Amino acid sequence: MNIAIIGAGIGGMAAAHDFVNAGHKVTIFESAPAVGGLAAGFKDENWDWSVEHFYHHWFQKDHDILGLIRELGMQDKVVFPQPKTVVYHKGDFYPLDSPKAALTFPGFNLLDMARFGFVTVYLRYLAAWKPLEKVTAHEWMRKFYGEKLYRLNFQPLLEGKFGPYYKEVNMAWFWARFKARSTRLGTFQGGFQAFSDAFADHLRQRGVDIRLSTPVECIEPIAGGRTRLVQPGGQSEEFDRCLVTVGPGLMARLAPDLPQDYLQGLLNLKSMGAVVMVLALKHQFSPQGYYWYNLPKSAGFPFLALVEHTNFVSSEHFGGDHIVYIGDYLETDHEYFKLTKEELLERFLPVLTRFNPNFTPEWVRKTWLFRAAYAQPVPLVNHSRNIPAIRTPLPGLFFASMSQVYPWDRGTNYAVQIGRKAAKMILEEAGG
Repeated sequence: MNIAIIGAGIGGMAAAHDFVNAGHKVTIFESAPAVGGLAAGFKDENWDWSVEHFYHHWFQKDHDILGLIRELGMQDKVVFPQPKTVVYHKGDFYPLDSPKAALTFPGFNLLDMARFGFVTVYLRYLAAWKPLEKVTAHEWMRKFYGEKLYRLNFQPLLEGKFGPYYKEVNMAWFWARFKARSTRLGTFQGGFQAFSDAFADHLRQRGVDIRLSTPVECIEPIAGGRTRLVQPGGQSEEFDRCLVTVGPGLMARLAPDLPQDYLQGLLNLKSMGAVVMVLALKHQFSPQGYYWYNLPKSAGFPFLALVEHTNFVSSEHFGGDHIVYIGDYLETDHEYFKLTKEELLERFLPVLTRFNPNFTPEWVRKTWLFRAAYAQPVPLVNHSRNIPAIRTPLPGLFFASMSQVYPWDRGTNYAVQIGRKAAKMILEEAGG
């Protein structure tokens, strides 16, 4: 078969890997100038490693991406440091990323610790996700963890992640976090962009045609279950199968010939965008070596998370720069999607002394700003009923995106999983 893939993110490339292994011809269309999708990164002068536009890491349980890396023979380039994660409580920051840390957390008494432990063990080892999607995380956690633990630990995360939808997100989403995540976090030597580039090079050596800076304007069904891809300017090509790996809103615009009910299902899915500012600092920001700060909006922080990347991997890889992310999940009509980098910096810089009183704006050597309109799907009650089918109603057209990895959360691991699942369906339909 002659197969087209739209999107050179990790999921699209994983599907291409399986197609070419099965002996098929593959062309990947990517509108960006580089592969990697939401996991893509950038390099400044004097940096040996890239930094992701949007912070990324792997968990030890990310079997799909780590398995793919082993298939590619690149497993020796995966590293798993154990960085420190902290939460905000009454004006200070405390670790809460292990049972030992929970024992010393000042927000808990003995009864709280016991309740936290029992309920978390139930979610991690005993609970099934399907019944949990029938109730909101807001309701379930208030009932079983109790109001105090919910307000301290879980409500700030829900509010920060989902904004106005935080009371509507179902409990299966939270179950997946307990089930799949670990305190050990991994990355690739050189950064995620180094992995994406190495993966793309491997695919090219196998004959995959990866076309960067090549957007597709429209997908048209044609006779025999084939599809025509139309590019800006009217140039078109025909393919036996087409796999689209972009977000649901863009999928709806690319394929207007889809039946109305499938199109409307795509458009009804709710999601949050992401705004991330990256700072290169002349000095270490967190002298305690903290990597990830979880922040409650109710405490007056104008962002959800602050991440010192170089407390995860050494600043030696970045010419001595100390890399700090400031990030937030927001609706796309939020003012942060309109403000300039300089205007956002004015909002953020005064707050940084709450983390380190010695910080001054002179520490900042350089800044970058990245925004994504589609970054975090919002899973409402009974969300499994709303998942778009991978095999669309149009013959030969398939769809695989972050909107379909539910109940799991978005990330490169599940991008590999959904991309390979779609590839398997296409190959089985075609007889191998």
